[in-house]
Amino acid sequence: MTSPGLSVIILSWNVRDLLRACLASLPLADPQVEIIVLEAASGDGSAEMVRVEFPSVNLIASAENLGYTRGNNLGLRAARGRYLLILNPDTEIMGDALAQMLAYMDAHPTVGLLGPQMLYPDGTVQSTRRRFPMLATSFFESIWLQPIAPRSLLDHYYARDLADDAVAEVDWVVGAALLVRREAYEQVGGLDEGFFMYSEELDWCRRMKAMGWQVVYFPPARIIHHEAKSSAQVPAATHIRFNTSKVRYFRKYHGPLAAGALRWFLLGNFAFQLVLEFAKGLVGHKREMRAARVEAYRQVLKSGLRG
Repeated sequence: MTSPGLSVIILSWNVRDLLRACLASLPLADPQVEIIVLEAASGDGSAEMVRVEFPSVNLIASAENLGYTRGNNLGLRAARGRYLLILNPDTEIMGDALAQMLAYMDAHPTVGLLGPQMLYPDGTVQSTRRRFPMLATSFFESIWLQPIAPRSLLDHYYARDLADDAVAEVDWVVGAALLVRREAYEQVGGLDEGFFMYSEELDWCRRMKAMGWQVVYFPPARIIHHEAKSSAQVPAATHIRFNTSKVRYFRKYHGPLAAGALRWFLLGNFAFQLVLEFAKGLVGHKREMRAARVEAYRQVLKSGLRG
């Protein structure tokens, strides 16, 4: 059997309508495009929807939620394409984005991984190009202290010196759409399953670059990203997984002292936020929301962010 030029791997959990739109945006009739959906034990009828409405799709239905890394690795192992595209189910391909991405990869054989430009549904650009984080970055990025972070620190991390519409080699790209060359995947291996989700694409890109492959941000190809529709359903687990993965990344690349300092710093921040939300709830300000946040932060503290 002839291998397809591209395998698209979509791991989906409880986002049936978004998954439908994502699949509808793909070239379903193209024999050179293999589409694999990993259905992670959703309770919304996603698997049946794929079977009925998209019979040409290779559906792999799991009896459990395997997590982002395990699920996508299962798809990667099943894929036969020369190129492998890990694609979130809350995305929609615009125009000839896939063809442009493949053409660029064909013309640049040293590029191991490529990330397209992501757009919010209103058409504004979603920042997805990054440089590797320093420990100082991790004390501000994606927590409530981010607005007071040194401007130069985050400008460097978010690669703000690069124009939104400029093709550029970067350290890593956000993982909603990752096009990988098969040779790079076979050399570097799959996603590190020590990360349930979050920071896994950062780690993967770092391993790619360590093996000599380039990572490229490619804005001529554009994809709509509705962003975080699966993870938003479980806020406490999202906090735990995001921050545990951040700590694990720094332990892996910067050692136990850096990881320990970051873990205790993050736990201290969650403790402060818990007390603040509890106090706001006591005075009657949006009590239901405050109670939900207090419970989420309590679960984070209980986890210890140990993984």
